[in-house]
Amino acid sequence: MFYEKKDNRYILRIRVTPNSSVSGFSDIYKDINNLEYLKVNLNSVPEKGKANQELIKLLSKFLKIKKSSFSVISGQTDRNKKILLDEPVSQYIDEQLNKLEAL
Repeated sequence: MFYEKKDNRYILRIRVTPNSSVSGFSDIYKDINNLEYLKVNLNSVPEKGKANQELIKLLSKFLKIKKSSFSVISGQTDRNKKILLDEPVSQYIDEQLNKLEAL
């Protein structure tokens, strides 16, 4: 799974591909440690946080959760990122994240 639940919140592992022709969720990527990341293609360039902003906007729209609930906690300038979803664990969010897992 590309996400984990910690302290009644979610931490999402995301691998971004900036400068893509189409923005959207792609599939699941496994790193050398066998950790899963959700692959996300972004139109934005990786300059001045534009790609991170687009990523948060995309996640917010898909999950129907306000953008302020998301924050990049590691990987601000890296392709592999950890995103904190500062919302209590819920069945709705689990179901939505599982839809992405099934890509």
